[in-house]
Amino acid sequence: MAEVIVAEPPEDKRLAAKAEPDLTSRSIAVIGSGWAGCAAAVELARAGYKVTLLESARTLGGRARRVDTDRAHLDNGQHILLGAYSETLRLMKLTGVDRKQALLTLPLQMRYPDGSGGMDFAVPELPLPAPLHLAAALLRAKGLQREDKLSLMRFSTAARWMGWQLNDDCSVSELLQRFDQTPRLIQLMWRPLCLAALNTPPERASARIFLNVLRDSLGARRRSASDMLLPRVDLSALFPQAAAAFVEAHGGSVRTGAKVQALRPIENRLWQLNISGAAVGGTWSTYFSGVVLATGASQAATLLHDIPDTDTAALCAQLTGFAPEAITTCYLQYDPATKLGQPFYALLDDAENHQYGQFVFDRGQLDPAQAGLLAVIISASAKAADQPQELLAEALAVQLAVVFQRPELGRPTWFKVITEKRATYACSPGLVRPSNASGLPGLAIAGDYTASDYPATLETAVRSGIAAAALLNRSAVQ
Repeated sequence: MAEVIVAEPPEDKRLAAKAEPDLTSRSIAVIGSGWAGCAAAVELARAGYKVTLLESARTLGGRARRVDTDRAHLDNGQHILLGAYSETLRLMKLTGVDRKQALLTLPLQMRYPDGSGGMDFAVPELPLPAPLHLAAALLRAKGLQREDKLSLMRFSTAARWMGWQLNDDCSVSELLQRFDQTPRLIQLMWRPLCLAALNTPPERASARIFLNVLRDSLGARRRSASDMLLPRVDLSALFPQAAAAFVEAHGGSVRTGAKVQALRPIENRLWQLNISGAAVGGTWSTYFSGVVLATGASQAATLLHDIPDTDTAALCAQLTGFAPEAITTCYLQYDPATKLGQPFYALLDDAENHQYGQFVFDRGQLDPAQAGLLAVIISASAKAADQPQELLAEALAVQLAVVFQRPELGRPTWFKVITEKRATYACSPGLVRPSNASGLPGLAIAGDYTASDYPATLETAVRSGIAAAALLNRSAVQ
């Protein structure tokens, strides 16, 4: 088997030439090209601002990006979008992304390999409105006993009656116990959904946030809101690259390999940025009328802490208080003729018996160029990622061979393990997240860690970027 790598963005050749300082009232710097930063940049460019998008890495996308390895072009993690991701889909359309070509749309499902001890729950492709489509899926579900189905119906009915709201937050496990959910339904439905959506185990995940996710998917009035959208293209091409092209087409610029070392407010509500990196010829200082700080929470805290003559202590403490959660993706390459029965399956994980995989995706069914490539996902993966990487990959290959009853899956030709150690934060009960307002004129914060009904998802990041852009736009006209 091949070597293991940890994601490290490759060099990007799209760097524009070094610019002179811009003192116009319509110049905005967006620091960070994750999905929040890209969303903010697009909205500001659309509003007529001259946007400079700054990224310290070589590849756009932040914690959802392409990774170029010695074996193949991969992603640093597998994502599933939902039909409820209205703002993400809107900006993708605005920037020219063809949804049908970029995303595979599947009805809501939780399907396990035949004979693996799981279940088969899938919304039928019938013209049934919500919530009848879910009722039909439950009636047709295999692998659930009558008491499991009644348990799910009871939970759904009670949650709708509650308006999918919870006054006093608690853990997801406590919520499920409160509604008498069966152990099997928890194992096969609620636990994997919680891990996939919140990247936090149910025993320490926020029930309030979990209900919000269910409200806008299972509980939505539009049937399409519960659709599952699988990327057919790499994550950088899915939105960040289109966002960068949109910014440039609207008179802005995109600079990769440019690390912001310091922020400093100066007179007339301007901001001075000190930037370093080979991309800018060593060091560079310039001025902007506004800044969107769209880095990770800890990086944002570092930059805010070093701003002179300001009181950002409380905000910095909040930003550094997030507990990180890792996600591990193991890519296993087989003969190109190798194919699973459907684009993805849920897996029964059992870490005590070295079965770490929670979902497996057949990348060849998303992109023919990746035929024979399977991606196994482990959410909240800190313990699994501590395993020797070669042994982890071998354990996952054996797990697939056993659950699919296909011995050849135990012998991949090569593998790559990619762990994002700070993929998200632990979405715990009662977690207080900062607003987009920094408290400093002309400086807004964007990221999936800002205040939201949702956990750390792509939609959360996009909505945060939009909110930060709106905040700067409002302050500019006041």
